[in-house]
Amino acid sequence: MKYTAVAFTSSTMEDWQEDLLIAELGDFGFDTFEDRDQGFTAYIPAANLDLQALETLLVTVVQGFDINYEVKEMEEQNWNQLWESNFSPILVQDQCYVRATFHEDHPEYPYQIIIDPKMSFGTGHHQTTSMMLAFILENVFQGKEVLDMGCGTGILAILASKMGAKNILAVDFDPICVESVEENKRLNNTTNIIGKLGSKEVIEGIVVDTILANINRNILVDQLPVYASNLPINGELYLSGFYQGNDLEVIKSEATKLGFQFIEEKVLDTWCAAKFIKA
Repeated sequence: MKYTAVAFTSSTMEDWQEDLLIAELGDFGFDTFEDRDQGFTAYIPAANLDLQALETLLVTVVQGFDINYEVKEMEEQNWNQLWESNFSPILVQDQCYVRATFHEDHPEYPYQIIIDPKMSFGTGHHQTTSMMLAFILENVFQGKEVLDMGCGTGILAILASKMGAKNILAVDFDPICVESVEENKRLNNTTNIIGKLGSKEVIEGIVVDTILANINRNILVDQLPVYASNLPINGELYLSGFYQGNDLEVIKSEATKLGFQFIEEKVLDTWCAAKFIKA
């Protein structure tokens, strides 16, 4: 898949304004963000970039500061090489060690996940993925049927499997993600994960014990009614991909209307993850 990099630069943009812009760009279709001096670079699948729509978005969102941007096409191979060169192992709660195929083995940790980094999301490095991994480590997955929505590399599904989940359905709208799930489950000797291409339409009518969804606020709100139908009473819902504050309050409000009870939240660098129970 070819990606396009858009470098946003501003000498007057404050951190909170940058966070708001990044949130809007995430809803627009950008899936990865990299900090840089006086701004950041955002990455989007080349086929999904609509420059006219981006201009309209910036006119609407950018208020009180100036901003410029530069567009650069990136070949897939260059993207992968760049990501591999910057990929480093991470450790979550001293229990889950996430590494690439080219890193040293550390079997002393209870859970070790090997990820072939063909893309720059879903590797555990983003705050939302780290918090979701932490939620999985803190809760019971033994014998449960699990749904991983917006699965990316399948990292959440793999940890759920290693913690004893019975079966896991991993869903993503990007075919590269579904291919990545297949490769990564082989790397981790997990046979009970099924990758499926699509979105909420492919999960209608199924029933699971637990749902993991690390996407973004707007998609989560749109898909919450389906999640409610997927879960039985006392079913668990773990969500991330949004910010603390208004984003969380919107999701809590919509979830409550559908019969969910808010249990707790995690916050890391203003990003948020939340646990709900179907009441």
